Amino acid sequence: MAAPTGPTVRRMQLGWELKRLRDKAGFTLAEAVDGLTFSTTKLFRVENGLSALPKAADLKALLDRYGVEDEEDVDFLMQIHRDSLNRGWWSVYRSVLPSGMGMHIGLESGARTSRTWQPNVVFGLLQTTRFARELFQSAKPVEETTTEFVERHIQIRMERKKALTRRDNPMELWVIQDEASLRRVVGSPDVMREQYEEIQNLVRLDNVTVQILPMATPAYRPHTNFNLWEFGSPLPSVVQSDAADGSDISDKETTIWAFSRRFEHLRAAALAPGETPGFLQGLAREI
Repeated sequence: MAAPTGPTVRRMQLGWELKRLRDKAGFTLAEAVDGLTFSTTKLFRVENGLSALPKAADLKALLDRYGVEDEEDVDFLMQIHRDSLNRGWWSVYRSVLPSGMGMHIGLESGARTSRTWQPNVVFGLLQTTRFARELFQSAKPVEETTTEFVERHIQIRMERKKALTRRDNPMELWVIQDEASLRRVVGSPDVMREQYEEIQNLVRLDNVTVQILPMATPAYRPHTNFNLWEFGSPLPSVVQSDAADGSDISDKETTIWAFSRRFEHLRAAALAPGETPGFLQGLAREI
């Protein structure tokens, strides 16, 4: 099984391993950092993948405290640490990324599978360049963004989309789109027809599945979108959900279970994957 990829996921892996070792050694956070050069808050953030551990010497000090002596184990953790300090491709866009978006992209880029519900707009990894541009342009006068902001975010979205077609371990994506999100015209009917065609092309990939939940189907519909990301054992799954005041990311088992149940309900209510191309062709004729 391939190792988790990307600095954000490797940082999460290192944190998971350090927490496991601390629990095994029977240390509290305060006991673990006693006499070391960083605080309990810092170690908490490292264990939860929220912050990097910049110095290799700090990692070695923790491993010594936890009684990790096997050279292979130490080398393994040191390699994860080195990988976690690398910069992701999205770092060149950090000046235009809103707070928390770097974490979102890092987790998404490293995920092996993504299960997604999108009720409001065509899901980002399915969007065409024209659709994305029209979407950002429509918000530009309201959000008071610049042309540079728009173009940079289009570039980011198209880079994120490469996770579906990369040579090594392409993401397995399963999206459920509410029919209403596909009927909302962004830009023009021509832009929408091109977008429908793009989705039809993407579902031909073995790793991409799109289902559509018809508006006429009386089913439970969460009002906000969410992503369920899986990275492979031993890393926990992560759910990202949008809210009115921003985005929330959690790996709590109860939260993962709740969103997994929602996704399974939506998947059961939606049209079968094989019906997606025909449904989109019908929308293209109607628009």
